[in-house]
Amino acid sequence: MSGIWFAVDVGSVRVGVARSDPRGVLAVPVKTLARDARTDRDLDELAALVAEYEAVGVVVGLPRTLAGREGSAADSARAYGDALAGRIDPVPVEYLDERLTTVSAQRKLHQGGVRGRAGRAVIDQVAAVELLQQFLDSRGT
Repeated sequence: MSGIWFAVDVGSVRVGVARSDPRGVLAVPVKTLARDARTDRDLDELAALVAEYEAVGVVVGLPRTLAGREGSAADSARAYGDALAGRIDPVPVEYLDERLTTVSAQRKLHQGGVRGRAGRAVIDQVAAVELLQQFLDSRGT
């Protein structure tokens, strides 16, 4: 299905957001949202982005262990995705194994000379890009 897809890399402090081009081929960074469990402002902002871009779907990264098991971080990501789904219905929310996306993002930033505070500011966006590109490539678009 062509159209703009979003991906989110859910962390306890920040949420990285990426989107695809309208053909659903290339992932690009959008922004990093500050996680706000008290007011859910980050979920509202994400839902507004989905509506603004008329997205056709959202992919939420599931942080599984190297053995493929889901722990508390995956439970948190699922809860976040479920809360988002309630805000953007009927746009579907899908889940994708995000093992090693953050490691890959860190490696790419390091190779590009981005370190320290500058790296922390964008690492979640880059991880979301990695996640979304993996999803788009798996669909064969």
